[in-house]
Amino acid sequence: MYRLKKSLGQHFLRDENISKKIVSALRERPFCRLLEVGPGGGALTKYLMQLEGVEFLAVEPDAEKIRHLEDTWPALRGKIHEGSILDMEKPFHGPFTVIGNFPYNISSQILFRMLEWKADLQAVVGMFQKEVALRAAAKEGSKIYGVLSVLIQAFFTVEYLFEVGESSFTPPPKVRSAVIRLTPVSPPSFRDERAFFQVVKTAFNQRRKTLRNAVRPLFDAETLRDPLFDRRAEQLTITEFAGLTWRMSTTLLQPT
Repeated sequence: MYRLKKSLGQHFLRDENISKKIVSALRERPFCRLLEVGPGGGALTKYLMQLEGVEFLAVEPDAEKIRHLEDTWPALRGKIHEGSILDMEKPFHGPFTVIGNFPYNISSQILFRMLEWKADLQAVVGMFQKEVALRAAAKEGSKIYGVLSVLIQAFFTVEYLFEVGESSFTPPPKVRSAVIRLTPVSPPSFRDERAFFQVVKTAFNQRRKTLRNAVRPLFDAETLRDPLFDRRAEQLTITEFAGLTWRMSTTLLQPT
């Protein structure tokens, strides 16, 4: 069969009901191209292969798991990219959907990778560490609302679908899991994406300070007198962050 590798953060889903629920959530939106991230032992793959009219690819860093998958389902040969989703090129030309039981050790990085591919993404359905899923879905005013929350929700609707207990995996992880779905939305009006990312990251880099002190390098003194800057980053809506980009001093903007 195959071995579990802790270095890759492998916890394989064994609960068939959970697998079916994830695939069911995937099928609620139409798609014709699908990338599975980290198929592992094939808990989701065996159902995904049954979808008709879908161009399917997978990305898996573990060569041993790839051999197992191809031996078990010969139709997968030539459809699995060996490597990390963080390093691979965009898998399709044109719109596509992503699904996966995402490795917890890189789950935040995977979400930022989805931002890089956002122009072509139709949806993302996947299982994350509960903490990361909650941060992705957090709203302003929450202590866990941060850079990830703002940047993801600026471009996607985040649905917190359901939680998954530790006993659904082999081996059981030490944390709970949750399945979320991302679907594209039109972003708020900002001057440009670079400025938006910069103001959000700068604001949360010193989240305990008032916005005035946290983002001082990006605005002129007159703009900073606005009472808006008396608040903290976690109190601003995504639209308010976007609005700030129009007020940033072009002479103070940092290069990419």
